[in-house]
Amino acid sequence: MGIAAWIVLGLLAGTLARAIVPGRTNLGCLTTTAVGILGALIGGAIASAADVGELGTFYDAGTWGLAILGSVLLLLLLQAVGGRGRRRR
Repeated sequence: MGIAAWIVLGLLAGTLARAIVPGRTNLGCLTTTAVGILGALIGGAIASAADVGELGTFYDAGTWGLAILGSVLLLLLLQAVGGRGRRRR
């Protein structure tokens, strides 16, 4: 996959992950894309370590599933570290 495909995959996977994970997230477009790209790498690493799959081509459903799963895990981790209970004034 080329860099443009990674960016598109990251943006869409990050956006879908934000829709799946409950709660409010104040992430911009660039941060959402970064979460999606890192999530794809995390999902690919987990699948590779468990020997259940790998990131393939842009149009592969497994690639999208791994990217979204990794993005959801990353968002949940960010929420746990960032603390959801803080109030704004």
